[in-house]
Amino acid sequence: MKRKIIHIDEDKCIGCGACASACHEGAIEMIDGKAVLTREDYCDGLGDCLPACPAGAITFEEREAPAYNEAAVQAAKQQKMQGTSQLAQWPCQIKLVPVNAPFFDGAKLLIAADCTAYAYASVHEDFMKGRITLIGCPKLDAVDYSEKLTEIIKNNDIQEVTVLRMEVPCCGGLEMAVKKALKNSGKSVPCRVVTISIEGDILE
Repeated sequence: MKRKIIHIDEDKCIGCGACASACHEGAIEMIDGKAVLTREDYCDGLGDCLPACPAGAITFEEREAPAYNEAAVQAAKQQKMQGTSQLAQWPCQIKLVPVNAPFFDGAKLLIAADCTAYAYASVHEDFMKGRITLIGCPKLDAVDYSEKLTEIIKNNDIQEVTVLRMEVPCCGGLEMAVKKALKNSGKSVPCRVVTISIEGDILE
């Protein structure tokens, strides 16, 4: 059937993952650092992903595509809610994790504020999957995270860093600690910051 569906321009895609997070149907996945419409039958054509894309890489097009399969989408959502843990290592607290460990070799780091896992329901699938997760709360922990994070980044082959924080001001301390650690490590490691609202939505 011919219908309205999204189109992702691979050349414009910067690999931020915002569209995949904004797609409530799970039609978009990140593959090799690029957003890909992997399930055309999951795309409802409403375009929640369009305003989420900072690079303007997503547009509408009208073409032949499978019909939107709402039953399959709902079944996938239910399965996702019952999914398994994506925690790849232990311990995961910044205070407890060792500075040197085999799981840091070639790792993508997720440095997350404690509260994000409770505010954002799909944190395992959308953020923890494929990453080494470090968690902490700068308001509750009387410690400078930047010192330990600097040593982790400096002494290991870290590929990228994602900071997952809440919109509340106290989470700014976590973001600042990561940015300070990246600077002090002397390495050029890609870093993105994702902010979660207290209602559980991705703000940026």
